[in-house]
Amino acid sequence: MINLTAVAVREIIRLQSKQNQPNALFRLKVQPGGCCSLCYIMQFDTQQNSNDKVYDYGQVKVVVNSQQLNYLNGLILDYFEDLMGGGFRFNNPNARVACGCGNSFSI
Repeated sequence: MINLTAVAVREIIRLQSKQNQPNALFRLKVQPGGCCSLCYIMQFDTQQNSNDKVYDYGQVKVVVNSQQLNYLNGLILDYFEDLMGGGFRFNNPNARVACGCGNSFSI
């Protein structure tokens, strides 16, 4: 299961609107890279593949390739803002090590 906080859902809706893609799927994936071996990738997508798992948050539909659920299952995606700006925050129970910026991890 992938979990989004209400704040993350609002930010994704804002980004969909800003990019004029109100019906786009929000794809989460992992690829090799970053400081700790794996990094998170977020992007809008117009296609759902047959091996995708879909999580419905009303106006936001999160899709994850079922083969990557081993890395992302239980993930909580949050969004924060402070005086220095804002960004998404990943709370991944599968990560054994995470980099300081929180965008890469290892299992």
